[in-house]
Amino acid sequence: MQNTVAWILAIFVVVIATALSITAYLGWRGSALPALSTPYHAVLLASGQAFFGRIESLQPDYVVLQEVFYIQSRTNPETKQVSNILVKRGQEWHSPDRMILSKRHVMLIEPVTESSQVAKLIAEQSKPKTPQEAVK
Repeated sequence: MQNTVAWILAIFVVVIATALSITAYLGWRGSALPALSTPYHAVLLASGQAFFGRIESLQPDYVVLQEVFYIQSRTNPETKQVSNILVKRGQEWHSPDRMILSKRHVMLIEPVTESSQVAKLIAEQSKPKTPQEAVK
């Protein structure tokens, strides 16, 4: 009888230890920050706005973006053709140097691969301008 109770108690302890280990692992895994494998990332907000930039921080409640770009559509009044251009934030009146986004409004974060059109446009805009180009 004592042998049976000891076995049941041992099995109970093993089951509890296993459940606690799995719960701890899943909690740790769920709170681990994702690996940021590229210099730039696309951040899509719940509003539909998309921003591209360097993720400086993934805090529990906020995403901090540096070197932020966004796409702006322009319509040619003569041809009615729409073109999209990449615009760097920071030229606005308040001259922002970063964006702090609430994670509640972030729908997804994706890497911008170096061979993508967005990465090429960012590299083009990030090149230092020659004095002749700066005057234009």
